[in-house]
Amino acid sequence: MAQRRFKPAATALLTVAGLVGGLALAPSRAQALERVQMRLPLLETDFTVELSELSSPASLLAGNSDLAELDRATDGAVGRKFVDLFNAPLPLQVTAVVDTSATSPLLNQALLLVSALGGIDGLPEPFTGEDLSRVLDQAAAKGPLTMLTVLRALPGKTATLDLSRALFAVQRLARQQQPADTLLAAQPAAAEDPALRSAGPLATQRAELTIPVAYRPQPLSVVVVRPTTGANNRLVVISHGLWDSPESFEGWGRHLASHGYTVLLPRHPGSDRQQQSAMLSGKVPPPGPEELRMRPLDVSAVIDAVAAGGLGLPPGIRTDSVVAMGQSWGATTVLQLAGARPSDTRLTEFCNDPFDPSRNLSWILQCSFLTSANTAALADPRIKAVVAVSPPMSLLFASGAAQSISSRVLLVSGSRDWVVPAGPEAITPMSLEARNAGGGHSLVLAKGGDHFNLGSTYEVGGGVLRGLLLAWTNAAYAAGPAVAPRSGAPQLLPANGWGDTTIPLVDVTGALRERTP
Repeated sequence: MAQRRFKPAATALLTVAGLVGGLALAPSRAQALERVQMRLPLLETDFTVELSELSSPASLLAGNSDLAELDRATDGAVGRKFVDLFNAPLPLQVTAVVDTSATSPLLNQALLLVSALGGIDGLPEPFTGEDLSRVLDQAAAKGPLTMLTVLRALPGKTATLDLSRALFAVQRLARQQQPADTLLAAQPAAAEDPALRSAGPLATQRAELTIPVAYRPQPLSVVVVRPTTGANNRLVVISHGLWDSPESFEGWGRHLASHGYTVLLPRHPGSDRQQQSAMLSGKVPPPGPEELRMRPLDVSAVIDAVAAGGLGLPPGIRTDSVVAMGQSWGATTVLQLAGARPSDTRLTEFCNDPFDPSRNLSWILQCSFLTSANTAALADPRIKAVVAVSPPMSLLFASGAAQSISSRVLLVSGSRDWVVPAGPEAITPMSLEARNAGGGHSLVLAKGGDHFNLGSTYEVGGGVLRGLLLAWTNAAYAAGPAVAPRSGAPQLLPANGWGDTTIPLVDVTGALRERTP
């Protein structure tokens, strides 16, 4: 074996834990006809995989690629894994999913991100969803659809996967998280106050109802969480994120309801969990740009329903002053309702650059709104204060967007959110607005918070943010007309008491003006 041509790449990879799992993913992302060539920056060499060798273990054993040599060095262990992976049947609905998604801006933005990792000679640039649909159709026409048959259906001869670009993406994410770590290290976390953290004295109930809306073909489903008795007649609306549902945030609603608030959680049918299931079955395309307008309309519609005496709620609930909350895309939705005006200005400038230092996963969603951004300013004057948890917003809202906001904003971002990282999506925009406009808005960072651990189901009853959400809501209603943002406005958030011991919460608002963008 020592006499064989054995490149440094293969030698080094032999010693890396998780070798098979790490390599098995790379070629599938590369997508090539005959050969995948991986550039390994740390070793200053390439590692080749010949797709013709992946048809069977015997073909790999007789091959001469770097993967074949590695297979022989491991007595066939690596080869069996690769052959099984590349010849496993793909789900039958893959072609239907791509066909229905071919013209989707979401899919094309995802393909742009993947293409930044390398290239295929002979492949059109940009490689669009329609191109991918044609490739899948060609592969399916030749027999069972597998990863190997799809790769062989692509034009070109060699695909190059530049792992230095993948390393750049990882390092970029690490840099995007550093600003949150710096701010968190310099500020104390808020303490817990049992009066805010504990469930209130009121029993709560949950119901799911529907209301007709003129702008959607089907009725709008709304989860209602409210006190059984003793309601304070104040209204809170919560908007869920992309491919999520009200269930992920009913715990927020239950905690607020136990303290007297009536909480409504609309189910956004164009981008909820059911839509995701239908999309993955190939029945519908991904959410289209029009959903940027539809979601704020959903929130306004449920407020309209309450004002009209609908949803079976007791009389007396006020709709002229409402607090709105949301997570991820739902957070973007409530910012629109607060008066933030979407614009295509930054989308046009930055969406086609996969190497921008601020690019992150949320740009896939934001850039899909290019054609709808200028028509999605849908402020609702009844909404006086909002809580926006992890909102994708750096491109969608142009610089200076806070000047149009008529509601007080509490922005919450997790320091370990890799979907909507705090640096470019929360800290930088809020720092600019703090210096330019002020307004009394607040930014709270959750130390160790990610994109999925700040919500709460009904059974949990509030989760990490329950004290913070209650403190902000209480303060917003107590402020009355003074809740409106203005230059020099005092902070709504109390100085302390709204913290959490499992995930520390830190108000970094005061440090934003001194921060260099």
